[in-house]
Amino acid sequence: MRFGIVILPQRSWRVARADWISAEDYGFEHAWTYDHLSWRSLADEPWHATMPTLTAAAGVTSRIGLGTFVSSPNFRHPVPFAKEIATVDDIAGGRFVLGVGSGGTGFDAFTLGQENYTPGQRHERFAEFVTDLDVLLRHETDAGGISFTGEWFTAVNARMVGVPAQHPRVPFLIAANGPKGLSLVTRFGDGWVTTGKDGADGEAWWSSVRDLATRLDDAAHEAGRDPLSIDRSLSLDSGGCYSLQSVGAFETMVGRASELGFTDVISHWPRSQGIYAGDRRILDEIAGRLDGLR
Repeated sequence: MRFGIVILPQRSWRVARADWISAEDYGFEHAWTYDHLSWRSLADEPWHATMPTLTAAAGVTSRIGLGTFVSSPNFRHPVPFAKEIATVDDIAGGRFVLGVGSGGTGFDAFTLGQENYTPGQRHERFAEFVTDLDVLLRHETDAGGISFTGEWFTAVNARMVGVPAQHPRVPFLIAANGPKGLSLVTRFGDGWVTTGKDGADGEAWWSSVRDLATRLDDAAHEAGRDPLSIDRSLSLDSGGCYSLQSVGAFETMVGRASELGFTDVISHWPRSQGIYAGDRRILDEIAGRLDGLR
């Protein structure tokens, strides 16, 4: 089992810097931040930009993986975004992981004046977004650059410049629950991440996670891909229970995730109040037990 931690981009870097350093010192394999313009119940609170935050985190760490949890086409265009990803990955020495999802209908969906797209439209946009990023992040192979014309995105002689820090490109961690999304995972995903069924909690949530893992197996077999070639990440804090509320709760959730075949689990750095509120001392204790849970 590998362990990840999400640090929300809310606090000024003067304060947040120590959290990112601590995440590496604690022994987490990967650290993430949300890629939103703002987020749900926290929309009225401070919220810093994602890629500058990860760039700063790359400068104060040396080992831990760094990524977006998760990026979407709600406000991203693949060409400038690919340039940002490749630059952060270069600064980090090849430690970037792109978490990417279709984008829902929350705060980000309408900030730039977009229509209220149907689920089908959001998926088609997502599939095109991932396909374009897959091409762009391998960088151009000739002097003509990269061009494509799709229903959602267009590029004319786009230049990435330079050799990717990871080959053939940064790994993709694709968030998906539906059949079309899981099919996309089998085509492009180095890993899969799920938050389980929306609105479910307790045993109903764990049951949904089990069903989704089985569906991924089926989708991989149908695509002719070994299911074990896809890393599986579970967001532990999505089923109505905060994983860092106690050492016992964390260990129990990690054990259940492992039984379901997950290779990675992801928790949220404790906040002082509200969602993901927790005690830093519990995080300290959990960090001391990670080696025994691997």
